[in-house]
Amino acid sequence: MDVTLSTGHTLASITYKMGDAVFAHDTFMVPDSGTSRCDFPGGSSAEMWDTLQAILALPGDTRIFVGHDYCKGGRDEACMATVAEHRASNIHVKDGIAREEFIRVRDERDATLPLPDRMLFALQINIRGGRLPDGDEQGRAVLRVPLNRFTSKEARTFNAEAARSAAE
Repeated sequence: MDVTLSTGHTLASITYKMGDAVFAHDTFMVPDSGTSRCDFPGGSSAEMWDTLQAILALPGDTRIFVGHDYCKGGRDEACMATVAEHRASNIHVKDGIAREEFIRVRDERDATLPLPDRMLFALQINIRGGRLPDGDEQGRAVLRVPLNRFTSKEARTFNAEAARSAAE
């Protein structure tokens, strides 16, 4: 098994390759959805391009298993497409799309996306490799949420999502 640092989505993304299978989690989506966003802490569309191109350099019959699928257009859920399928039809990186175009399209799209629900909580766990933070003086693991860090659009989105989560 080969393990490769696959930056772009975040600084901590990795790809596993075993035989003719690649487990690419937060790099590729299925071809009709393109690629993962690059606006998370440590993310970079330029680095994502490099990561994607390294995977696309593999043989065409290499299977790429993705970490998420949002069933675009109501189609059935999918978890895999081959390198050849991505080269032919991935909306962000199919053959003929230049690096500069990918970076522009990815950055423009990412600028329109809201901060995901619970992102600030998940980051605090993820950067610790899945471990909870050290306990406070009473032994409780506590997550911190900045209240004045985001633009007003981000804050409105985050506050609305936080309120919905609290009500559940």
